Amino acid sequence: MSKVPFITLNNGVRMPQLGFGVWQVPDDEAAETVSAALEAGYRSIDTAAIYGNEKGTGQALARSGVAREELFVTTKLWNSDHGYDAALRAFDASLARLGLDYVDLYLIHWPMPAAGTFVETWQALEKIYAEGRARAVGLSNFHPGHIQRLLSETSVRPAVDQVELHPRLQQSELRAFNARHGIATEAWSPLGQGRGLLDDPVIGRIAAKHGRSPAQTVLRWHLQLGHMAIPKSSTPSRIRENIDVFDFELDADDLAAFAGLDTGDRLGPDPETFSVA
Repeated sequence: MSKVPFITLNNGVRMPQLGFGVWQVPDDEAAETVSAALEAGYRSIDTAAIYGNEKGTGQALARSGVAREELFVTTKLWNSDHGYDAALRAFDASLARLGLDYVDLYLIHWPMPAAGTFVETWQALEKIYAEGRARAVGLSNFHPGHIQRLLSETSVRPAVDQVELHPRLQQSELRAFNARHGIATEAWSPLGQGRGLLDDPVIGRIAAKHGRSPAQTVLRWHLQLGHMAIPKSSTPSRIRENIDVFDFELDADDLAAFAGLDTGDRLGPDPETFSVA
């Protein structure tokens, strides 16, 4: 039985707080990697059309022996499929590749504000949600201004906003905005893609204090701040290590030290300008 706690989304759907991401996992390796995650206890699996591994992910889900209602599957709409009709077609294609009748969460991957299409695209997600083919719908990489426009012009409130979030990019204003509007914040690249973050001496000191790895310590930070997080690894030992974070707790001094690590530096693109299709 998984030890992962749940976050209740604004429509009452329960989502595991810690999930498993498959960004950069090749399709022919995805089945094995996702299978290892499921065996380790993960039940929330996060993929996307642009990752090119929905098929392999679906194969792992199908052969896992885990009941469908125990799984939480997220996928995302890519930029080239913005627009109402295109989004509906893209969703159908994702479902087919995954081999599923529905997903648990469907996200618009990027807002592409210069294109001016995310409201129309969101209306397609509203239709998918109304039909029960996605148990919840949400956003990825949306900033407060983008979200406010959706709240003003559409009828279904996003359930989740998945954004780059790690100790060096803590997104305090965005997290506060989402909290005010009942939108759950989910962290992608929660470990900062390992680019020096896990070697940070502050994190190393906190990790040593608790007898944990730096990665476990960072994931514990996310959980205690109420984020959802989707760490990614292809190494079975690290996959297991990343979910073993529920039997220790950071104290106030630890959290204060983490707060001092925020530099505002991004690893990924700026959502205000990114428009690659």
